[in-house]
Amino acid sequence: MARKPKVVITDYDYGDVDIERGILEAAGAEVIALQAKREDDLLAAAADCDAIMNQYARVGARTIAAMERCRVIARYGVGVDIVDVAAASAKGILVTNVRDYCTDEVADHAVSLWLALARRLFDYDRATHQGIWRWQSGSPIHRLRGRTLGIVSFGKIGQAIANRARPFGVTLIAYDPYLPAEVAKAHDIRQVDKATLLAEADVVMMQVPMTDETRHFLGEAEFAAMKPGALVINTGRGPTIDNKALYRALVEGRIAGAGLDDPEEEPAKLAAWSPDDNPIFSLSNVIVTPHAAYYSEESIRTARETAASEVARVLTGQQPRNPVNAHLLTVAQGKLHA
Repeated sequence: MARKPKVVITDYDYGDVDIERGILEAAGAEVIALQAKREDDLLAAAADCDAIMNQYARVGARTIAAMERCRVIARYGVGVDIVDVAAASAKGILVTNVRDYCTDEVADHAVSLWLALARRLFDYDRATHQGIWRWQSGSPIHRLRGRTLGIVSFGKIGQAIANRARPFGVTLIAYDPYLPAEVAKAHDIRQVDKATLLAEADVVMMQVPMTDETRHFLGEAEFAAMKPGALVINTGRGPTIDNKALYRALVEGRIAGAGLDDPEEEPAKLAAWSPDDNPIFSLSNVIVTPHAAYYSEESIRTARETAASEVARVLTGQQPRNPVNAHLLTVAQGKLHA
């Protein structure tokens, strides 16, 4: 009897893997679901897997080196910073991701965080629940119209944020060194450099992927360069903001508030976590959501179906629809090699 291809799901927080199992078993595969938070938890299962899918667990060079027959590593989301793409490419392993599944959700979430901070909704809510019925409990509040909103990274999500923000009467600017001028023109947004965005923006909207270049994109120097009273919204990756520098900027009153969809430590990737580990959680002018910007019932289902379908395609000899590193691979001796 022929051996079934083995697909390892490193970790998941969806409650079950029924969607994935249905797609992959129909393609003739066996599904092994883990809840790994460290590479050591993956090594044994990864050694003889034909494919691996990961949500939060890192699939690094050690795991990839142990793989004897893996053909594809499929990320449940857009970012692939938790996959060592270079190591995978060197070993001839395809990497795939899931694109465009949560653009509306993340843009809605970013604008919601902005409005909640700008209109001091949580300050009012806390006060009224304590029996304080005064409009002054949220002061100072400034009019949104006429303010400048600066978007860092102007891809599809950044563009969706701009479309939602424009009706509020704000001036839109964007910093994205990879943005073609014609795209900025088509969206009627002024392209600026980083220094100009920091100096002009009343709201800094971060939607930045995690790379060596973007780690601590906002730090001590950047907060010092911002307008007094500016707001910072981050629905990108947590480590793109230096949380220690952000904390100092907030407690010293250099900026007015922050809305974060993930703190720098990214708790979902840790085996154990407490908000006591990060002083950001002690501040009332910070809203933190649990990496939930991408979430809707519809987007979660799309991510799961897409990631599993990519694996099924590769295992059945088809081309994936969302390859990350196919340009680094060539066919040699009947197998993919770098």
